[in-house]
Amino acid sequence: MPRLFWVSLCAVALFCGCQGENAKPANPGAATPAGATPAANKKLRIAVIPKGTTHEFWKSVHAGAEHAAKELGDVDISWQSQQLEDDREGQISVVQDFIAKKMDGIVLAPLDSQALVPYVQEAKQAGIPVVIFDSGLNDLETPVSYVATDNKHGGATAARHLAKLLENKGNVILTRYNQGSESTGLREDGFLETIEKEFPDIKVLSSNVYIGTTPEKSLDQSQQLLIKFGKEVNGVFSVCEPNTTGMLRALEQENLAGKVKFIGFDPAPHLLEAMRAHKIHGLIIQDPVKIGYEGVKAVVNHIRGKEISKRIATGENLATPENMDSPEMKKLLSPEQHD
Repeated sequence: MPRLFWVSLCAVALFCGCQGENAKPANPGAATPAGATPAANKKLRIAVIPKGTTHEFWKSVHAGAEHAAKELGDVDISWQSQQLEDDREGQISVVQDFIAKKMDGIVLAPLDSQALVPYVQEAKQAGIPVVIFDSGLNDLETPVSYVATDNKHGGATAARHLAKLLENKGNVILTRYNQGSESTGLREDGFLETIEKEFPDIKVLSSNVYIGTTPEKSLDQSQQLLIKFGKEVNGVFSVCEPNTTGMLRALEQENLAGKVKFIGFDPAPHLLEAMRAHKIHGLIIQDPVKIGYEGVKAVVNHIRGKEISKRIATGENLATPENMDSPEMKKLLSPEQHD
C-alpha cells in the first residue's frame, strides 16, 4: 500500500505540472494588458472619444479614425462623446463606461488637461492603453502616445500673419475658448507671446475673455467685446471653429466684417465662404483626418506589439483668400471631399 500510494502521488504531481505549463488563463475574456500582443484572430474594440461631434472638425476626425480601422483590419471603432464641449463630467462618464466595457484601447481628446488624468490612469490600470489626440494631458507618461497639431506654433503663425496684415501696428483682440483645454490654451499662448516679443507696436486690447464652446455663446461674448472695443480694434484672432463662427457673426452684425482683420482656426463651409468674401483674412488649418487616422493607428499598433512614437505631429498650415484654391490647401480645407 505505501508503494502504491507514492506511485499515485507522483502521477498526480506529474499531471498537475503538465497542466500548469499548458493551462489557459483563468479569465480569457479579460482586457489585453498594455503592450501585449493579442491573438492573431482577435477583433480589436477601440473607443474614440472626441471633444464633440457636431463641428466639421470632429466629423473629419471621425472619417480619419474609420479609415485607419478599415486599413488595419479586424478593428471596430466606437465613436462617442458627451453632448456639450464644456461638460467635463460627461466626458469622464464616457471614459469610465468604456473602461467598464473592457475595450482594447481608447483614443481620447481630453476636454480638460487635468480633470481627465485620473481616468486615463484608471484605464491603464485596467490594462487598456490610451492614446491622447488633439488636446494634451498634464500627465505625459501614462498615455502611450500623443497625436496633435503643434498648437503653439499655430498661434504664433496667426500672430505673424495678423501683424503682416496690420503692417505691424494697431490694436487686436484675442478670444479664448474654454478653461482647461490644452490645445486652445497653447494657441492663445503662442499668439500672445509672439505679439509681445516681435511686434511692440501692436497693443492687445483684450485677451482674458473665454467666449464659449458653441457659436451661440461665442456670438454673445463677441458682441460684448465689440461693443466695448469696436471703435479701437483693428484685428482679431479666434482660436477654434465655434469661436471663429461666433466672432464672424458679431463682426457682421456690427458692420465690421472685412474692415477688421480677422484670423480664425479650423475650416467649415460657412467660414470658407466668408474667407472668399474677405470677411476672414486667414484660417489656421489642421489636418483632422490625419489626427483621427494616426490616433487609431497608434493605439492599434501599440496593442499589436509594434513600436510607436510618444509624440506624433500632424502639421498646421495658414489658409488665406489668396491660396485657398490651391490643390494642397483644398485638401485641408474640405477634407470630406478627399477621403
